[in-house]
Amino acid sequence: MYQLKSLEDTIVAISTANGQAGIGIIRLSGIQAVTIVDGIFLAKNKKKLSACKSFTVNYGWIMAYPLDKVIDEVLVTVMRAPKSYTKEDVVEISCHGGIVSLRAILQRVLDSGARLAEPGEFTKRAFLNGRIDLTQAEAVLDIIQSKTDTFLQVSTNQLKGELSIELESIREALTKVYIEMEAVVNFPEDDIDSKGRAKLSADIEKAKQKVEGLLKSSEQGRILKEGIKIVLCGKPNVGKSSLLNVLLKQPRAIVSAIAGTTRDTIEETAQIRGIPFQLIDTAGILEPRDVIEEEAIKRSHMSIKSADLVLLMLDASCPLEQEDRDLMSKIKGQNIIVVLNKCDLKQQIEESQIQKSCMSEKMVKVSALEKKGVDALEKIIVEEVWHGKTVEVHGILISNVRHITALKKCFESLDKARSSLSNGLSLEFVSEDIKVAVNYLDSITGRNIDTDLLDNIFSQFCIGK
Repeated sequence: MYQLKSLEDTIVAISTANGQAGIGIIRLSGIQAVTIVDGIFLAKNKKKLSACKSFTVNYGWIMAYPLDKVIDEVLVTVMRAPKSYTKEDVVEISCHGGIVSLRAILQRVLDSGARLAEPGEFTKRAFLNGRIDLTQAEAVLDIIQSKTDTFLQVSTNQLKGELSIELESIREALTKVYIEMEAVVNFPEDDIDSKGRAKLSADIEKAKQKVEGLLKSSEQGRILKEGIKIVLCGKPNVGKSSLLNVLLKQPRAIVSAIAGTTRDTIEETAQIRGIPFQLIDTAGILEPRDVIEEEAIKRSHMSIKSADLVLLMLDASCPLEQEDRDLMSKIKGQNIIVVLNKCDLKQQIEESQIQKSCMSEKMVKVSALEKKGVDALEKIIVEEVWHGKTVEVHGILISNVRHITALKKCFESLDKARSSLSNGLSLEFVSEDIKVAVNYLDSITGRNIDTDLLDNIFSQFCIGK
């Protein structure tokens, strides 16, 4: 099992973000947490923290050295092991949220014997001390980094242990199959008949289907976690920047009647019906007038090629032009939604020509100026992302790339085991495939994990979590 450089150390870190705020929190965890704070904290009621019950909040002051000067007025919360976040003694000092006060108290705690925590070390201790498994630890990071309310719900479900419970259920079933096979291998006189092989095969298939069910949710989970990249493209002055501002619900891009105002790609994030989107407004220039516009065109083409979805904007108030056709030829093969802008004006563009030229039947009419048709556009975008499926965020959605990779390898091992069993191979070989499948499940929950990988997972956390 992976070990920290010392679980005996008492660690400390600022757990709130940098900058001015109404409150700042400094967190300690470890054997000496209460003793260290006792030495620098003066309670108004003169009571020592060591005499206080768990889950109590105590008012007083953090004192400088010597104990004749106040650093800050604070509230100190005591949470005793094992009923704490890390299953160790935890003390949290809530002070005023200025960086000077926080740093002064942090230095006072360090001078009193604590060690500065490593990134994610509080959560890492919670994992190593058995309070949570690795999927729950990763859910903590997902909650912190959630871009939408929808993914926050998915992450909260994982933190509650819903994924852990499902993986443990699959593991128990496979362990039972493995034990039955090993018993036959070790005691050949108790050989298994065709009926017994059929039952083992059915048990493996059932576990395989559960793994497959988790994998089927991975695409939806990935979208909710990472988002979708949408590129807005069209000829100059077609209204791309106006639409970007409408989708963002704020004036991010400069809007002007002068064609070619946007001379570089503009990237912003937005939440549309629970899905995070990276919206990219591209320069509408097709023929560069200088080196700046040449670079802008290059960036636009790169953005279009890497897009999950392209919104091709056309001016509905004028016929299809050669510039439009040239752009359509450049984006052929992409996932395209045609957006007919300026629908508040008389329509002159022919829709049949559009469908023939860009091979897309997905079309929506909007007026970015008057904010008409935006709801319909958002609806068709979401439908395109989910492919018409209903997404249930209250269940288990796999979103972590590490989990997806391990589940795929687990599925392959189970598929191999079932095939070997059907082909009459010795149970000795089949049981080895089952063992490999279980190891992949254990790598997800942290029962079996590489040291470097564990370091990499927790290095993504902030220092105070």
